[in-house]
Amino acid sequence: MATEYPLPKFHFELDWGGTRIGFTEVSGLDSETEVIEYRDGASKSYSKTRMPGMQKYSNITLKRGTFAKDNEFFNWWKTTRILGKAERRTVLISLLNEEHEPVFVWKLLDAFPTKVQATDLKAEGNEVAIETLELAHEGIEFEAK
Repeated sequence: MATEYPLPKFHFELDWGGTRIGFTEVSGLDSETEVIEYRDGASKSYSKTRMPGMQKYSNITLKRGTFAKDNEFFNWWKTTRILGKAERRTVLISLLNEEHEPVFVWKLLDAFPTKVQATDLKAEGNEVAIETLELAHEGIEFEAK
């Protein structure tokens, strides 16, 4: 009988509408259902009723290496400067198997950049330059393949 193992988290790709799909880190893939509490004055119970309310999503943070002549993060972020006119995109984040096929996909709906951060600079450093893009979105759909 073959042993089944959990999926490793280091093999993934990101389709964000840009040319480079290789990222070093993606974080913030969480969602939460807010709780509504209610109790009417005539209730015989001395506790509140709790029911599901609105959905809440964290911003997604993307990190990747900085490449010469690649301004795609900054160009997308610049579309947010015109009030109400930000370029929204569907972003697909895929966890891949050994054959480089998607096993699990997170689909961000109507994503747009809220923050872009260039690399920090350090004269004594020995690291790759990393740039960061933070995305807001209107929801996450999950799909196991």
